[in-house]
Amino acid sequence: MATLYARAAGDSIEKLADDPSCARALAWIDTSAVWVTDQQIHLTEIPAPEFKEAPRAEYLKKIFEAAGLKVQLDKLGNVIAERPGSDANSVILLAAHLDTVFPAGTDVRVKRHSNRLTAPGVADNGAGLAALAGVARALSESRIQTTKTIVLAGDVGEEGEGNLRGIRALVETYASRLAAVIAVDGASTEHITTQGVASHRFEIAVTGPGGHSWSDFGAPNPITALSRGIVKFSAQPVPDDPRSSYNFGMIEGGTSINSIPSRAAVKVDLRSEDEAEVNKMERALRDAMQSGAREEMSAAHDGQNTLRLIVRSLGSRPAGKLPDNAPLLETLRNVDRFLGNRSRLERSSTDANIPLALNIPAVSLGGGGKGGGSHTTAEWYDATGRELGLKRLFLATVALAGVQP
Repeated sequence: MATLYARAAGDSIEKLADDPSCARALAWIDTSAVWVTDQQIHLTEIPAPEFKEAPRAEYLKKIFEAAGLKVQLDKLGNVIAERPGSDANSVILLAAHLDTVFPAGTDVRVKRHSNRLTAPGVADNGAGLAALAGVARALSESRIQTTKTIVLAGDVGEEGEGNLRGIRALVETYASRLAAVIAVDGASTEHITTQGVASHRFEIAVTGPGGHSWSDFGAPNPITALSRGIVKFSAQPVPDDPRSSYNFGMIEGGTSINSIPSRAAVKVDLRSEDEAEVNKMERALRDAMQSGAREEMSAAHDGQNTLRLIVRSLGSRPAGKLPDNAPLLETLRNVDRFLGNRSRLERSSTDANIPLALNIPAVSLGGGGKGGGSHTTAEWYDATGRELGLKRLFLATVALAGVQP
């Protein structure tokens, strides 16, 4: 693994900002927030459901090419732009996910009221992608020459059932050359995400004989079996320390109101700061769903009809944590001090999970501005103060990459 040999001290950040090349980039940021917001609107209005990110990737590719970067699309659909440094074997990777949680057909047109934008995905991850575009242009304007190679990537598969496949491929591609990874996700500049929350996701299906709601009444019902299991699992306590959570996010089954379904399924997300706790929750979930199916069969009028429980993994996100004394974290703190930005350490499930689990220095940062309502159709973004986020990302990237004399 490539190494960050030293922290960028506070005084070195000030000197970096005064460097003529960096000063050009910072001046461009001060005058170009409108351009960045325009890119955010364009990107947001290109639908990017899970596994269908290609049109949005193509638009981001054009932005990167216009900034003079060498760009390629890999076999998964990641759009990758490289800015070579003098050391090709040491890489700083900035990645923002292309996909959204919203299905095809969702109205993603942006409604604008002054600095406030409203649309599904406008903050998560329209703000992150726009910030990535802004950093690409700022680097171009600076004409700065760095020691480490800088890679900017729009990656696929961060949301839902994507299982972080895009960042997994990027980490595999650059492997030992990675000195640091910054996932650009959302808007907020008030946090530095240094710990990846573990997540296991499943589809749990119950199948049975089905039948007519009248003539076959009393046959075991997969929907009722699932419901019994959900209630049993939900009654169990979830610890506050380590912080943990679960969500039954999607449920489906049946063909009509007067038919006993032959199949029903639910999709579940389990999370915890502790990998062992997620494994414990998984065992409890399996036990609860099995118990629910058994109860439904025992309540059936005909004991010969049985139900079958099928558990399918939809993805597993590993946990990981950046050490408190990591040079990457100290550099970011010094950038924040220079910019007068107050930030706190956070835990979340982001693209940073993958490098963190492999002991590659990584964090997740917001792109600037403010946002809310993520994963809802009422999602919003306010561009006020987005310059701070852009400067933060730019200075951190250049400080980590090192400036050639």
